[in-house]
Amino acid sequence: MTTPRLEIDLGKVRHNATMLVERLAGRGIAVTGVTKATLGAPELARELLAAGVSRLGDSHIEGIEGLRRAGVSAPMTLLRTPMISQVKRVVAHADVSLNTERATLEALSVAAGEQGTSHGVVLMVELGDLREGIMATDLVDAARMVVGLPSLELVGIGTNLACQSGVVPDVANMAELSVLAETAEAALGVRLAVVSGGNSANLGWALGGGDPGRVNDLRLGEAILLGCEPLHRQPVEGLRTDAFVLVAEVIESKIKPSQPWGQLGQTAFGDKPRSADRGLICQVILAVGRQDTDTAGLVAPAGITILGASSDHLVVESADGLRDVGSELAFGLDYSSLARAMSSPYVARVWLAPDREGSTTVR
Repeated sequence: MTTPRLEIDLGKVRHNATMLVERLAGRGIAVTGVTKATLGAPELARELLAAGVSRLGDSHIEGIEGLRRAGVSAPMTLLRTPMISQVKRVVAHADVSLNTERATLEALSVAAGEQGTSHGVVLMVELGDLREGIMATDLVDAARMVVGLPSLELVGIGTNLACQSGVVPDVANMAELSVLAETAEAALGVRLAVVSGGNSANLGWALGGGDPGRVNDLRLGEAILLGCEPLHRQPVEGLRTDAFVLVAEVIESKIKPSQPWGQLGQTAFGDKPRSADRGLICQVILAVGRQDTDTAGLVAPAGITILGASSDHLVVESADGLRDVGSELAFGLDYSSLARAMSSPYVARVWLAPDREGSTTVR
């Protein structure tokens, strides 16, 4: 089988999605299943839908278009504010988009009118993380503008935390979002169908037992795919953390000194690695590198220590002796390494589907 490759266990992905959908349903919160890390892979999307997510979300219209071409007809949300240059594609393929800018909303209105359709809008509110969002004091005016634009429907409001500045979703900022939803409803005389509280970083708050207020949607990607929450990268109870593994092939295996020699400058990527002298070690090189994944986010198997990486080589130390050239090692991934590996044309994807006996088969 070709290397490097991502092996993706769809049964484990469905398990994670099902568990989260069921737990959050008990709190009155629906799940938008996020496909962006897998580039809108229809194999993944179908597992999320089978697990009961209410809709799919992707940050790129290209991902949504790919899902439509694959015959996925579920409701879809564009998670990144649309580019004005793409508004015609957005209204043609996405049911809803997250928005913050007047000019973009006006362009969406025109495009939807030309296509004889209606496009849903969720207005994003800034609650401290300093990524996308309308300031809270401007929300009512923005909502009124959306209501007044033809061919647009104000579906709801939302926020995003933890991505840019690491601001933790908590009782205070989620309560503020609920108050903002009710304020907008009272001012406009409408009922917002969606109050989207955020992403996988919200799970600690959402499952903590407090009042969720008006929040009735979370946009989940990392927790479903990797079984972890993003704030501390800790596993979520009951979820599988091994649905994705990156398999790489050994291309060199030799006894070498643990320390370089000669005058030292920066590495190819500007690093200045230094380590203690451990004498001779079993150094192994694998045919994968920073061009293929975020090597800093790889989780090495037992007995393997990652020493460094260039664009196309991963250098590791093997505590268990030399490895056969041509043999393979499997690494776990964090969200950054997964997203980059899925984006690399040099990394193959192998979708593993569970059969009736519980083992897996290649799809």
